[in-house]
Formats: sequence, C-alpha cells, structure tokens
Amino acid sequence: MSDNYTKIVQQNLHKLYTKLPPDLERNLPGHRNGQEFMFNAFGEKCTITPRAITLGDANYPAIHGILISLYALNATPEICLLSPFKSFREFPDSMPYVGAFTTHTEQLLEPHVPDIRKSAALITRYFNGEDVPVQGGGDFAFTLFPLPKIALCYIFYEADEDFPASVKCLFSNNANRFLPIDGLADVGEYTSKKIVDLICDVNSPS
Repeated sequence: MSDNYTKIVQQNLHKLYTKLPPDLERNLPGHRNGQEFMFNAFGEKCTITPRAITLGDANYPAIHGILISLYALNATPEICLLSPFKSFREFPDSMPYVGAFTTHTEQLLEPHVPDIRKSAALITRYFNGEDVPVQGGGDFAFTLFPLPKIALCYIFYEADEDFPASVKCLFSNNANRFLPIDGLADVGEYTSKKIVDLICDVNSPS
C-alpha cells in the first residue's frame, strides 16, 4: 500500500481496536481467533488484526484495506436486505459520485459483456454469489458479495442490431448501512475491475 493509505488503515484499525465491539465477529459476520477476525472480502480470505489487514496471498489494491477497515468500523447487527435492489443514485448523498460510479463500475464492463456471460459461473463462485432472476429486463444477471453484508446485482444487456451492450449495477437495499456512500462507490468500481481481471485470466494464452 502507499504510505498515505497505510496511515488511513492504521488509523481505522486503532479506532476499531481501541474499543473493540464485543459482537464484531457476529456483525461482520466472520470467524474470531483472539484478536484476529477472518471473513471473505472481494473474493479472497481476509484477516483483520490490530496492526494490519491481509487479503489473499498476494498484493491487492491499496483502497481495499481502507474499505475493509471502514466496513469493520460500520459493522452493525443489521442483516443484509437484498431486495428491492437499489441503483446507486437512490442512496442519499450519492450525487457527487454518480458520474464516476457509472464510468468505473458499469461502463467499464460494457466491452466485456460476451466474455462475462461465458465466465458467469466462475465470477459468481469467486464472489460467493448466485444467479438471480433478471430484474427489470436484461439478458442475464448475477449477484455478487464483495463484502459479507453488501451485495451487488449486475444486470447485462447484450448488443444487438439497434443497441450496444450495457450494464446496470444495483446494490442490496440497505448497503449504505454498512459503508459510507463514497465507500460504496469504490466497492462497485473494484468489484468490476476484478471481474475484468478474472475474464482476462481466463482468456489469456496458457
């Protein structure tokens, strides 16, 4: 991570562990081993400790550490309410981030729709997701869980003779209860980037 991101993560961890919630394991939800908390995040095994956050076995985008630490700080007993799914713009205070969300979460995937369809099973398995009935149109859809209580429903429209391919990304109904709104925008962006990485790995020459 960059120094600035590392400092932010350390500040968040200090705040979390200074007054560690007794029910954090249940609220994430995750598994506790002493002062370590383990759960799946962004498709990888995640471990939170007083000093650091680890994600999988390799380096990961710096923003992930901030998002995971914020998710832990915002953990509540509320359950994830999947439906009715909400568009990003339906959440309060989302307007400053709508343009970037559209570009970096939805439009980013549009050139890859055919490959995403071919790899849908891989993508849903990676994110502990599931196929879902298409909501309000679309040619195919799935729901992913980048964080245990935050679900993203992606709806894909394939290109035809009249329209290019397009993508909608919807959030579980109460996703804003578990992260600030700018954090939700980043969750969408980095989930979509990981989808692109997965299909590029599948399509790369062996």
